[in-house]
Formats: sequence, structure tokens, C-alpha cells
Amino acid sequence: MRKRFMQLAAALLAAYLAVSPAGAATVNRDGDVMIRVGLASSNPHVPTGEMEAAHLENNNSEGHGSGYRFGCFDSGLNFVELARTDPGTIQVAVLKTQNLYWGTVGGKQTYSSSITSDVLVGCYHVQIPGSYNYESAQAEASRYDGGFVAWIDGAYQVRSGAYGTEAEARAALASLPEGARVVYTSAYGMNVVKTGTNRILFQYDCGESGRLGIFPDVTNAAEPRTWFSGYKYRGGFQYHRRTGGNLTVVNVLELEDYINGVVCYEMGREWPLEAIKAQAICARTYVLKNLNKHNSYGFDICPSDSCQVYHGMGSNKPDYGPSDVSMRAVAETAGLVAKYNGRLAEVFYVSSFGGASEDAKNIWGTDTVNEYPYLRGVVDPYEADLNDRNSMSPWTKTYTAAQLTQQLQKYGLGMGTSVKQLDLTYSQLGNVIQVTVRWANGQSSTISASNIRSRFDVMSIRFTVNGAGTGSGTSSNGPATPASGSDLYINGSKVSGGMEDRYVISGSGKVAEAGEDIYAITGTGSVSQIGTAGTDPDIPVTQPGSGTVTVSGGTYTFNGGGWGHQVGMSQFGANAMARRGFTGSEIVMFYFPGVQVLHY
Repeated sequence: MRKRFMQLAAALLAAYLAVSPAGAATVNRDGDVMIRVGLASSNPHVPTGEMEAAHLENNNSEGHGSGYRFGCFDSGLNFVELARTDPGTIQVAVLKTQNLYWGTVGGKQTYSSSITSDVLVGCYHVQIPGSYNYESAQAEASRYDGGFVAWIDGAYQVRSGAYGTEAEARAALASLPEGARVVYTSAYGMNVVKTGTNRILFQYDCGESGRLGIFPDVTNAAEPRTWFSGYKYRGGFQYHRRTGGNLTVVNVLELEDYINGVVCYEMGREWPLEAIKAQAICARTYVLKNLNKHNSYGFDICPSDSCQVYHGMGSNKPDYGPSDVSMRAVAETAGLVAKYNGRLAEVFYVSSFGGASEDAKNIWGTDTVNEYPYLRGVVDPYEADLNDRNSMSPWTKTYTAAQLTQQLQKYGLGMGTSVKQLDLTYSQLGNVIQVTVRWANGQSSTISASNIRSRFDVMSIRFTVNGAGTGSGTSSNGPATPASGSDLYINGSKVSGGMEDRYVISGSGKVAEAGEDIYAITGTGSVSQIGTAGTDPDIPVTQPGSGTVTVSGGTYTFNGGGWGHQVGMSQFGANAMARRGFTGSEIVMFYFPGVQVLHY
């Protein structure tokens, strides 16, 4: 009964997720959503490039399994076993089927095409005649020195030797059964060898579409984890030679295992539980919304901040990787995602905003009126609680006019001239959404919000330059106006009726009449209490507002707060909200107004 239920659940889940614009999720026979993460690839967003040799090592010292199973993953990303090692095999390497030598390259021991020793894994072999299943192939291979089982174009073969030349392979024929012949693989073939030797354990070649799969452990250990390139991972591994060259390496694992390998790197692993829950909800929503993002490279998602930072179960550092708190957050939010009108939301997150996020339309041109209304900016009164812990609130960057000219010329702007002045355009939320650089030669360059951080090498778009901002009194909108105890100003304009009959909505959606504890946040991120403003003439209410200010001079000092693209959820804000008692779901719904947190 349970098996039939799981099959039905898997079918329904696959059908449901198929309506996502990103495409259907892959659901295995147990009903688990499966994720493919690129660990080594020519994709520019994967830090580790394609490899001549990719090494694996069991994490058996911590009781997480030993030995390996070789095979492939089917269309449901279920592992299909074709061969296996004994439990004593701890280290293996996957090699492209060319002549590769074991030795030291770049300070590391590995296999490469450089002649670094006399340990050669050659690309010529001798094939023993016969038709086999795995057991008979394994028995036959054991009869020959250097014999191994191969899976070639969907059938078992028995092969022997790893010779560097065809002549050497032909010389070996004399001692082998009649009908034996010299063979080699296609440009897509792969060998699995015992690390440090030329002993081939398994060979796989199914042409251009072939994908070798390796799943750790033959002992049925709980939660197998395997070392690859300095990190340990759950799940299995998939290898292919995308263009007949070096190896692409992909981690294939269950969705919740993937989320465990994200939240602890994207957010502090010991941060408040509810903040990490919010991060887990966002991370889960993001990956399900972006399935097949890098499908042309053979995986769904990359491991860098271009997608989401992912390092599996961590490294050998005891304080790096999932913690008890982060794993609890993932477990307690399992299956929860952010949805808008019944569909997965587009979610984004950054370290901090400095006081307010921004409408995605002003950053990326996103339709936030009809299609993505939940990506409008929100004033964030919570981040400031943690300014003493956030190194990016505030931040300062100063250029001389000559240095600023050089900085902009790196991007081909203002060549042969110099900066005369900057015209800064602020949004209603107090973020800089456009900068026009006026040059000494009379020309100008307009820099959009999405390019401001890189062009000026600043941390966010929430800043003033030389103290000039829309709330500083130098804005074309006019100076900030001190408020009386009952006055209310929005974006620099007085609102009729002041504070009377005004209501506020909490992060949990509760509506209450505005009292005295109402705060305003300026464009520079400073917080002042509206209820007390005006009773002290030294406390003006400087609401963030739109407008353009012009700055010039011999130096340009950028004073700002926040770090990131200014859209979505603030991680420091989430931390502060969790400390104030908000739940993970409430945090997500605050930063993405109008979404619901539901099971996918």
C-alpha cells in the first residue's frame, strides 16, 4: 500500500511541478525531488572547470560508508547499478579515456596528460570474446592480469590492460584467448581506476549521450558522504564528456539534502532558527523555480552565487557546513516554498539593504505591476537592529575626481576626458536607480541601477555622495520638513490628516491603528521615531523620496548601507526579525508582499 501511495504521490508531484515555466522536476521512485548540481564544468558560473581526472574518497572515517557502485542514473534519476567494488576500496578516480599519467601537478597528486611518472593508464585494451552478464563478466575478468568489466553501448564486455600504444596492446594478444582483439573507446569513454594506480575497476562508454554514475557505499551505511575536491557530499555523482573532451562532474541528490548544502553557506549557520527557516524556504523556492537553468551543460543548478552557494556537507573545518540549527531549519520547513497565485515565486535575497529594498522594475526592468508585484521594494525597519554586527551598514568609499575617472574608464566610459559632476536619481524608497556622469568635454554617460554597483565599485545602490541625498535638504524635491507630533510626511509631502486614522500592518499580516512607536527610515538608512518627531526640533522626519541631486568637486565620498542587488529578502533583516519573534514564513511574506508560504 505504501509503495502504491508513494508512486501516486510522485506522479502527482511531477505533474504539479510540470506547470512551472522552468519545467518539470525529476521525481525518483521514492517520491523525492532530485537535483543535479554542477561541481566541475566549462560553465562560467562553476568555479571548477572540466577535469581530466576527478577524484572521490569515501568519508568512512566518520562512519559514512565505503566502497562504490558504478552504473548510471535513469530518467527519474534513480541509480542503476552495473558494477561495484569491495568495501575496502576507499579512493577512486574517474579519467577520460586518453593516455594519462599519475603524478604531481600544481602541487596535487592526480592524473594528467603530462608525463609525471611511469604509472600510465593507457587508452588501448584487449577485448576478451564472449557474451556476459555482470557476474560472468566479473568472473572472466578476474582470470586476466589487468582484467576489468566494461559497459559499452549498453552491454557488458571483458577487457584487459591499459596500454599506451596499439603496438603494446597487440603484443599482449599472444597470451590471450583466440578471438581477443585490440580495442579503444570513443571520445566519450571514461575509466574508473583505483587512485594512484593504473588498475582499471570499470570502464563506461555509451557515446555522446552516455552518463557514468557513481554512488558511494556498498555497506548500507546511513547517510553516505563522499569527498570531492575538498568538500563532502551526499548523494551520487554523474560524469560525462560534454564535447568529447574533459569531464563534467555533477552531484545528484535529493532536494532536501541540497537545501542543507545551501542555507549554511548563504546565511550564518548559527543564526536564529527562524531566520534560517526563511532562508530555507527561499532556497527551496529558487531551485524549484530554476530547474534546468543549466541543462545544456548537463545539470540544473550551479554551486556559486550566480545560482546559490552550495558546498554539500562542508569541509574538514569543524565550523564549516551544516549545523544542528541549520539542519533543524531545513527539516522543519521541508517542502515549504513561496507561491504567488498558486505558482512558485521568483525569489531573490541579499546580505542587507541599508534600510529599504527596491522595486525590481527599477533594477532589472521587471514587470512589478502585473506579473511580479511581490518584487516591489519594502521599507525595512528591522535591519538597523543589527548594524553593530553588519560590516556593510554603514560603508564608505572615497575617490578623488581623478580616481573616479579611472574607475569609470575601466568600463570604457569617459575615455579621454574626466568627471565633472554626478547626477543621482533616487527612487521613492531612497535608493539610487540611475547615475548620469557629466564629463568635462560636455558629454555624458547614463548608468542604470543594475550597473551602478560595478561601475562605482560600491556595495549597494543605497548611498549618498558628498552628503547630498533626497533627504539631506539638497534634493530637487526640496528640504526635509520637521514634523509636529501629529504630522505625517510621505516622500517629502505632508499627508492630510496627519497620524489620525492611520493603520499599520505587521509582518504577520495583523492590522492595528498606528500608535506612537512608528519609525521612518531615511535614504541613508537612519531610523527616527515618527511619534516623537517634532517634539524635539533636532529630530526631523526625513522620509526617503524620489528626485535628482547633483554633486561635484575634487573628491566623491559615497556613504551607504547594505550589500547586494537590493531586491527580495535581506538576510540581516531576516536575522533581526527572527530576534523580534517573527517566524520564518512571516519573514518571507514581509519581504515578498502578497506571497504565501505553502507546500509545493
